[in-house]
Amino acid sequence: MKKVLTITCHQVYNYGATLQQYALLEVLKELGYDAKTINYNPPYLSNHFKLWAVPNTYQKNLFLKLAYISLKLPRRILSLKRKKSFDTFENKYLSILPKNYSSNEELKDDLPLADFYICGSDQIWNSFFQNGKDPAFYLDFVPDSKLKISYAASFAIERVEEDLKPFVESMARRINHISVRETSALNILNDLGISNAIQVLDPVFLISRDYWISTFTNKIPEKYIFIYDFDSNKQIEKIASKEAVKFGFKIYTVNKNIKYAHKNFNNEGPDKFLSLLNNAEFILTNSFHAVCFSLIFNKKFVVVNRTEKINTRMKDLTELAGVPELLLKPDDYRGIDDVNIDYSKVNIMLNNQIENSRTFLINALQENDTFTTN
Repeated sequence: MKKVLTITCHQVYNYGATLQQYALLEVLKELGYDAKTINYNPPYLSNHFKLWAVPNTYQKNLFLKLAYISLKLPRRILSLKRKKSFDTFENKYLSILPKNYSSNEELKDDLPLADFYICGSDQIWNSFFQNGKDPAFYLDFVPDSKLKISYAASFAIERVEEDLKPFVESMARRINHISVRETSALNILNDLGISNAIQVLDPVFLISRDYWISTFTNKIPEKYIFIYDFDSNKQIEKIASKEAVKFGFKIYTVNKNIKYAHKNFNNEGPDKFLSLLNNAEFILTNSFHAVCFSLIFNKKFVVVNRTEKINTRMKDLTELAGVPELLLKPDDYRGIDDVNIDYSKVNIMLNNQIENSRTFLINALQENDTFTTN
């Protein structure tokens, strides 16, 4: 059994990041590989639940340092419940190497051995965040003699900053088989002279609807509208509030910033997230992975753009699924009765893309040990 190691934004305690990591590992195991994730935790990704962490700007002033800690500590203690839920899910479902790495240099100095290495999926190449500037997420630590694959890597932005283009080009050229998640990512790579990349679906699509439901979800008897909104979006609040009154539904969420919800499940893990999506009467979101699972579960949903510049993901996905109208403009109002999705057509389109995505992964992994680098 050949060994495959993946690297992704790991232990960031985000539903989509965790579920895409699980999905890629599960598909690789289904294909007959010994698949694990590299336990890569650089400081910029691993400070979420450190009770005493203080930004560098406050370190030199003891008064400011203590004030910062006292302000943040109560919320951090409460958030440990969320961490525990995610850690429980990880321990049960994710295969992760025991050794912890915190930098690309550490990975180079003590390379975790495998036959193949895969970077992806999720926003690993998003230079809006630090991970997009980290060579480890381009498999820089892997020697030329080893096969390197990107699966559904995402820039999540329309273009890369000019000063970062040489870095992205040099890093991407070392990858033997490149696949990305969005059309915009293909455009970025083409602009850099890299034309051998293809577009694939996020790994959560490579697992069947029935598998997700039977493995992770439970019934929720109450009728509700589900909100997954990072920005406290007023458009989402308006639609959710009106539709809830109109139909007599509750409003559920997993975002701690949403104060108008009847129930908040922020401290629950990925399995609860999937249950909430699968049982919802209507979904309002600005989350890419909430859109993914809305499509997988054949739900009624609408999506709005984020305030951060990471919206190409939702735009490309709704267009790919043939439902671009579900990405609302700022003044649009679409309630439950206004959303009529022909899932017989959507599922055909997605199934074709799923087959293409699996074919890419299978072919890339089956390449002989001797190969020509880009």
